[in-house]
Amino acid sequence: MTMAGRGWGGEWSGEWGGGWGREGRRRRMFDSGELRLVLLKLIADQPRHGYDLIRAIEEMTHGTYAPSPGVVYPTLTMLQDMGLIEEAGSGGARKAFAATADGLAHLAERADEVERLMARLTEIGDDRRRTGGGPVGRAVANLLAALWNRVGKQRVDEKRLHDIAAILDEAAQKIERL
Repeated sequence: MTMAGRGWGGEWSGEWGGGWGREGRRRRMFDSGELRLVLLKLIADQPRHGYDLIRAIEEMTHGTYAPSPGVVYPTLTMLQDMGLIEEAGSGGARKAFAATADGLAHLAERADEVERLMARLTEIGDDRRRTGGGPVGRAVANLLAALWNRVGKQRVDEKRLHDIAAILDEAAQKIERL
């Protein structure tokens, strides 16, 4: 695991590595029932299978968040047990789902909440795109990993620490001048 998203002295909002709070614990993307609504909305938009749902959310957030299969597939089973989705005849190896009339009614009853959830996912993606997302996040993760490997795992003398700080200061100044 890289150090992306972890702060060195408190919390880093983690636009690039996302989701880390104080004490290195991951913040939850969704509260109880919210992922269920997001999945139902995506399925109502067009029939989808589990992997497609994971990728759709990942695309919406520009790679910041992708729910795990261990969360998505049980949620799909729950939605199916609740009568909100049903298997759609896809004929493929993956089982696609479509929203039922009850599922569409459920979404209509919670339209404001669904709209807020979808807007939140889109905003996360917009934030990531605006901040450079992939390349900047990768570079920050590499920097933090290098620092962790050099400073966190080895005994480093005072001069070496000052050399590292000078490099970091120089990089910050160059970025500010861009």
